[in-house]
Amino acid sequence: MSMTHGGRPGPNPMRGFMKDRSVNEHRLTRATLRRILTFARPYRWQLAIYLVVIAAGAAAGALPPMLFRTLIDDGIAQGDTALVISVAVTVGALALASAGIAVLDRWISARIGESLILDLRTAVFDHVQGMPLAFFARSRTGALVQRLNGDVLGAQQAFTSTLSNVVSNGLSVVFVLAAMFSMSWQLTLLSLVLLPFFVLPARWFGKRMATVTHEAYDLNAEAAQLMQERFNVAGAHLAKVFGDPARESAQYRTQAGRVADIGVKQALLSTWFRVGLTTLAALAVATIYGIGGVQAIRGELTVGVVVAMAAYLGRLYGPLTALSNVQVDVMTALVSFERVLEVLDLEPMVREAAEPVDLVAAVAARGAGVELDAVGFRYPGADEVSLASLESVAVAQHDPTSDTLTDVAFTVPAGQMVALVGPSGAGKTTISQLVTRMYDPTRGTVRIAGVDLRDASFESLRATVGVVSQEAHLFHDTIAGNLRYARPDATDDELWRALEQAHVADLVRTLPDGLDTVVGDRGYRLSGGERQRLAIARLLLKAPDVVVLDEATAHLDSESEAAVQAALDGALAGRTSIVIAHRLSTIREADSIVVLDEGRVLDQGTHAELLARGGLYAELYRTQFAPVAAA
Repeated sequence: MSMTHGGRPGPNPMRGFMKDRSVNEHRLTRATLRRILTFARPYRWQLAIYLVVIAAGAAAGALPPMLFRTLIDDGIAQGDTALVISVAVTVGALALASAGIAVLDRWISARIGESLILDLRTAVFDHVQGMPLAFFARSRTGALVQRLNGDVLGAQQAFTSTLSNVVSNGLSVVFVLAAMFSMSWQLTLLSLVLLPFFVLPARWFGKRMATVTHEAYDLNAEAAQLMQERFNVAGAHLAKVFGDPARESAQYRTQAGRVADIGVKQALLSTWFRVGLTTLAALAVATIYGIGGVQAIRGELTVGVVVAMAAYLGRLYGPLTALSNVQVDVMTALVSFERVLEVLDLEPMVREAAEPVDLVAAVAARGAGVELDAVGFRYPGADEVSLASLESVAVAQHDPTSDTLTDVAFTVPAGQMVALVGPSGAGKTTISQLVTRMYDPTRGTVRIAGVDLRDASFESLRATVGVVSQEAHLFHDTIAGNLRYARPDATDDELWRALEQAHVADLVRTLPDGLDTVVGDRGYRLSGGERQRLAIARLLLKAPDVVVLDEATAHLDSESEAAVQAALDGALAGRTSIVIAHRLSTIREADSIVVLDEGRVLDQGTHAELLARGGLYAELYRTQFAPVAAA
């Protein structure tokens, strides 16, 4: 039985059955459906043309059997050579037209589909970029990538393959049934009576196939996770230090073996289904030929009608079987759309003002002073920044969180350095994240040059504030590429100047490819100190007016620390800086020290003043810094 029609590939009855049938129970709201249609609005004319092309393809697929009947009954049987030739030419022309329609169908489908994918991916990517750090801390990277890839592809299918299959199959059934009824209503009814023998086995195999397919998805995901954890540079290092190659190989082989086993089961189920469907189709054709042949002998039908009716079976059972499962196809595509909209509906907590202020101009006019005015802050809960479906837990937690900062107030005059000191959890890093506007304060105001950061434009804030953290992140790119991430228009001379100021130029010159040296995943081809100095070079290239240092030398050895500190001294010269203190020399050189504990400012002053007053700073100095000084 042929499973093609109108020059188009025939429907795959198993395609929908292999999907998650639980979507049948899912219900989409009218508001969601309206929003889905808004994505199609820019392509409404292309979609209209697409539907016309689909209809033409379905009509072209229904014509050949009718022509075969004419060829046999009116041409061959009557000895009409001219008619035989004309019908043959018509069949050939129709085949060429069907081929052209199929190409046009695919071209329009690809244009619409790829445009929708671009729109959706860009919308999701741009939206996710605006989310706060807490969103990325809670969300699984793989789940986010799945939204950008799998769900976006599933969503665009609502307007391409799913729409095409529904319309094409529906029209094909209408055209074919009309043609069949016009020739023999008895054989047409018999064909419909045989339909359950196709649909019911397909549904049974479909349930089995859906179960096996989802088991295969899970097993493949587990195998992929194992490879991802072992093949990234940190995981590979851990495996080499603590792992056992034989044990690792056995674990992977076991995982891959389960994937192989499920693959064999999938192949057998698919084969049984195809063989069963082909056998049933052959039996249906035999039945039509048998009963129709008897009627032809009796003179009740012509030979051409019997041949045409048998040919139409292939164009009837395939589309009808696919349409019996159309709800799964449609809902799968629409649920993918809903999952994409779920991300787009998650409001970012940090948003740009409607009429933002140029912070660069304000700094030029008033200097880069930083002020925290009665600042209170609590980190947002999961229900405020994340989605349960993006986390590794079943539902987002709603537990309230306590305040991290309470009435924090201090000022950093333009060009001066303030050190933040306090025990772990005192709120030092939180303050650095508020100054860079990773978050907005729950209460109070953070200002630079007298401008509330909530009023500043994102672009001018990025130009004004620079950060070097204790974990310098580098992309898997060249040294030049990582530096130009801060300033894409920087020349090579400017890159070298920044490297010189960061005390890392000599190292880069020794590398075989110099600036074009690829640093590896997370910069792992470089030492910790080298990565930090490259991060400082990136900061110097950006040349911000305000610098935030979050324990930038915390994890370095003494030699690397000295080199990085020399680079930092140059980076901080003449700039307003907030430093989370780690070294005694940093504290002594600070113009002022802010002592924090449990999210509150306990004291502020110079090193000598705070020591003279005693209290928490003097205690921290004795336990943390005095031994360093003595050494």
